[in-house]
Amino acid sequence: MYNPKSPKAEDFINHEEILASLDYAEKNKNNRELIEKIIEKAREYKGITHREAAVLLACEDEALNEKMYSLAREIKQKIYGNRIVMFAPLYLSNYCINSCVYCPYHVKNKHICRKKLTQEQVREETIALQDMGHKRLALEAGEDPVNNPLEYILECIDTIYSIKHKNGAIRRVNVNIAATTVENYKRLKDAGIGTYILFQETYHKEHYEELHPAGPKHDYAYHTEAMDRAMQGGIDDVGLGVLFGLDTYPYELVGILMHAEHLEAAFGVGPHTISVPRICPADDIDVDDFSNAVPDEMWHKIIAIIRIAVPYTGMIVSTRESAKNRKRALELGISQISGASSTSVGGYASPESEDENTAQFDRSDTRTLDEVVNWLMELGYIPSFCTACYREGRTGDRFMSLAKTGAIQNCCQPNALMTLKEYLVDYASQGTQKIGEKVIAEELKKIPNENVRAIAEKYISEIELGKRDFRF
Repeated sequence: MYNPKSPKAEDFINHEEILASLDYAEKNKNNRELIEKIIEKAREYKGITHREAAVLLACEDEALNEKMYSLAREIKQKIYGNRIVMFAPLYLSNYCINSCVYCPYHVKNKHICRKKLTQEQVREETIALQDMGHKRLALEAGEDPVNNPLEYILECIDTIYSIKHKNGAIRRVNVNIAATTVENYKRLKDAGIGTYILFQETYHKEHYEELHPAGPKHDYAYHTEAMDRAMQGGIDDVGLGVLFGLDTYPYELVGILMHAEHLEAAFGVGPHTISVPRICPADDIDVDDFSNAVPDEMWHKIIAIIRIAVPYTGMIVSTRESAKNRKRALELGISQISGASSTSVGGYASPESEDENTAQFDRSDTRTLDEVVNWLMELGYIPSFCTACYREGRTGDRFMSLAKTGAIQNCCQPNALMTLKEYLVDYASQGTQKIGEKVIAEELKKIPNENVRAIAEKYISEIELGKRDFRF
């Protein structure tokens, strides 16, 4: 029985409720009056339900679809402005005991090069990322209690935080590792992580079990209930995601919004981020083996609907997607992107390791971080390397309350500009410096609070003189 407050996965991600929602959407896909009503409700910036989102997804009226896209842009600008947060993944190990049929790290893959970073190699990777200009990382590792125990992850986090190279520093480490216990989530919290990220892959229980035929990840309930345990362990910023293409996209959209509703109902805090990757080629994985591929236009519509449904949740797109697709996604709701990513173990300090066949997936956007930063500014965005909210305790319900009132703008805009200034001084090419200085000068004028603007201008001047790490 569907119950968003229940701690049981099959209650809050209820299969019958998803099917009923999709049936309702199909019956109402041409119900103009209802669709208009849902869009008007969404204009209050308070979100819509999973069932209402399903109706919008099913809508075939191009004029109404354009209204959705326009509203998504409006919400994105209202909540996040033109700031785009930058990050990079750091792959620690591709040892894994699971048998996920869509991932080349699966235990039966005997020809992929297995690799695990030593602490010295973690140090080298961290310095390489710092030398690009990155301040925020997402740690990735396969599930293997022998090769990748939690103690190893915690040691890597300590190593990363300890390294200050030139003017570089990783100021926040987010973690994307396998579902674990409440006690282990407490340990991750104590280690100073930012967001705990775990992709559901698919919310369809039967297909989930087929796609994970063996290994601890086979346990659908344990995996799906992981965010509850993370919250119980004190991690109030969690990141959801599905891998679009494993099941039908309407099912997955409804499922992930139900998961967001569950977290809000059970803990008073929705997901901090939602990721929307699509399955792509990798080692022995052929996307043609999966029949639920999501076309570009429908993927963009999904992004717009998620932005409408959960307006205060950050949305992430990785380098799986091309520059062209990322550009459109940014317009419709994406607020975080990776730049200059390597999906190989050790791929930053030793790029030749890409040839060792340790990558989890192929990248479509292979540009340097400087090229991505320059591109974003040319498009009218502010690339932000800010990590202030984590470090100032603005997480969970504290962040959400500020976001919902719009007060977060008083922090985010100046913090984005100050971290961009650091990037320009320390890492940017001459061309990127030129456009960046112009962006900073123009955007400073837009800070509404005169006192905040004056302090930001002072800090930016001090960054020019060599000081670092100012934040509101």
